[in-house]
Amino acid sequence: MEKKDFEAWLDNISITFLSLTDLQKNETLDHLISLSGAVQLRHLSNNLEILLKRDFLKLLPLELSFYLLKWLDPQTLLTCCLVSKQWNKVISACTEVWQTACKNLGWQIDDSVQDSLHWKKVYLKAILRMKQLKDHEAFETSSLIGHSARVYALYYKDGLLCTGSDDLSAKLWDVSTGQCIYGIQTHTCAAVKFDEQKLVTGSFDNTLACWEWSSGAKTQHFKGHTGAVFSVDYNDELDILVSGSADFTVKVWALSTGTCLNTLTGHTEWVTKVVLQKCKVKSLMHSPGDYILLSADKYEIKIWPIGREINCKCLKTLSVSEDRSISLQPRLHFDGKYIVCSSALGLYQWDFASYDILRVIKPPDFSNVSLLGFGEIFALLFDNRYLYIMDLRTEKLISRWPLPEYRKSKRGSSFLAGETSWLNGLNGQNDMGLVFATSMPDHSIHLVLWKEHG
Repeated sequence: MEKKDFEAWLDNISITFLSLTDLQKNETLDHLISLSGAVQLRHLSNNLEILLKRDFLKLLPLELSFYLLKWLDPQTLLTCCLVSKQWNKVISACTEVWQTACKNLGWQIDDSVQDSLHWKKVYLKAILRMKQLKDHEAFETSSLIGHSARVYALYYKDGLLCTGSDDLSAKLWDVSTGQCIYGIQTHTCAAVKFDEQKLVTGSFDNTLACWEWSSGAKTQHFKGHTGAVFSVDYNDELDILVSGSADFTVKVWALSTGTCLNTLTGHTEWVTKVVLQKCKVKSLMHSPGDYILLSADKYEIKIWPIGREINCKCLKTLSVSEDRSISLQPRLHFDGKYIVCSSALGLYQWDFASYDILRVIKPPDFSNVSLLGFGEIFALLFDNRYLYIMDLRTEKLISRWPLPEYRKSKRGSSFLAGETSWLNGLNGQNDMGLVFATSMPDHSIHLVLWKEHG
């Protein structure tokens, strides 16, 4: 057929084809396919591939691709990455998708990181760690051995653990290696706190002391309490040391001279915890930057203003029951914005600006669970069988780790949280090092550590 005649015939056929119903069009196509040979069928197949299987991620502008990808869940996106190199490249570069996925897992996000491919890697690392937590496989254990009598006092800072023992010694350990860095002769220790140069101890002999690590020399001795000293805290900038005692008092000392500056009264039980911290919120009673002292006994938490003016009066007394029917546990969290303490009824969180109770968290079977650490995303808890991690957004326990049997008497084991920055959100870097430490009946220290990523 001549080209001119063919074009006229094709135009006529096209007009007729367009006038048919869908069913008639399908029958026409079926008939034409039945009349076609291999060349025609191959031509038809190639064109259908282009018409029906369009790669929208390749054809769409990148901004539109990112918008569409935001509607898919991360697991589906990971599957889509396997379609082709192009899909993997586009999906991996969708920063907002992977940042959101990390945040949903409780991960801290550093928005300053501009590398788009970085966030997919962070998410893969995050999902692995969260799976390990869910499967109770995120931790490992080890022990520190070196004391010859009961270890009661524990304090952790920057990878170093200090232990104070009834063998009249204190030791400083590198947690990562298990090596003892310093060992000095002291009195029997009920509380310890240290920095690079010095160690401050509170003792069952009713005194406090300051020691020099390098020489083991006692540089100050603080005498004045008439009961065991259960808790100590200090601040070099203020040159202040504070102590809580079984004599129901809190004492404020000049750290450099050993002079007692003030004795704070009002407690009617042993003062088992003192915390010296900068305030981070404004209220009628304090401003950001003010130093605040918290002291806790069996039933109450008292709040004191501490600064250059030593003579201070109690700002507020907090409790969970007016009739003292519910006792507080001795571990207390204060970060300058919130106060958190646990009791048999659950976890209590107070807003430090208003002193109002923000929430009471009551997980099932909470009667024996105690607080170790509290952050923006997670809380670290324990009882006599397990270490627990709670997601504070849902108030659900997401992981647990078995603990060995420890001495349960009042002067038995001491318990301590290690690294705590991850409680504000994991970031792939802060999930390492010490999680938990407790002293054991055989005088060793049992450690729970983050397991390295698989």
